[in-house]
Amino acid sequence: MPYSGIRTFMRRRPSMDFADVDMAVLGIPFDLTTSGRSGSRYGPSALREASTQLAWGEVWPWGFDPFDRLSVVDCGDVPFRRGQGAQMYEVATELASQVVAAGAQTIMMGGDHSATYAMLKANAEKYGPLALVQFDAHRDTQKSEYLDHGTFVYHAIQEGLIDPNRSIQIGIRTFYDDKDDITVLYRNWLHDHTADEMQARIEEVVGRGPAYLTIDIDSLDPAYAPGTGTPVVDGLAPNDIIRFLRRSGGIGFVGMDLVEVAPAYDPAGVTALMGASLMLEYICAVAAKRGG
Repeated sequence: MPYSGIRTFMRRRPSMDFADVDMAVLGIPFDLTTSGRSGSRYGPSALREASTQLAWGEVWPWGFDPFDRLSVVDCGDVPFRRGQGAQMYEVATELASQVVAAGAQTIMMGGDHSATYAMLKANAEKYGPLALVQFDAHRDTQKSEYLDHGTFVYHAIQEGLIDPNRSIQIGIRTFYDDKDDITVLYRNWLHDHTADEMQARIEEVVGRGPAYLTIDIDSLDPAYAPGTGTPVVDGLAPNDIIRFLRRSGGIGFVGMDLVEVAPAYDPAGVTALMGASLMLEYICAVAAKRGG
């Protein structure tokens, strides 16, 4: 039964053995770089808890159980001592590198968005500069010597972890001063274009090379996902992302994450359920490419 036993994501086997594994889920319960409300350190546990009611077998409308096609394990949370952010990034990168070296995808649960930096670093070590597909309300490209949840994309560009010419950000509805070569689909662009046009634009920018998907839960309107540190009104609807995920088979994603779930601001647990569901849609998309 899904409500008994250890709380792992989608009831997957807890393991640190990545041999013959397709995906390894890991949590980063870290929120020391937030500029808004804290609390996303509890995101991984909330996502695991919410996923228990999704672990029933076949997933609608896919028509199959993705775990019949993919070997997925939950390797727990990245260990680090409180207050030691720099250590956290090092340990997270090391763990993710082990997953990538074994040929598996990293499926990361945040935590604040700076945790994505470690995933990008680990994957770029193997695949080279990645195309970043980022659903977010904020660009996270602020120029700063400090790594935080509003600067991690800037650092990823500076360190060659992502290729800005092949990267795209969707749903942005805040300002940043610095200029770069990332394609930005601001919220007003999405209002004026169809879902098919959004899909085509993403695929055009990303191309066929290795790509990484990051979903900040604040890309969604607070009506759908109130449990986050920096909510911004006039956000995306769930189907804006779900429709993309269900048609993302042509993009060469090597990993993904979902971040910034802060469950304390959503007592009903809707935000965590939304996040777990989006992660499951991504897993189903990868399983669909694998075939039955």
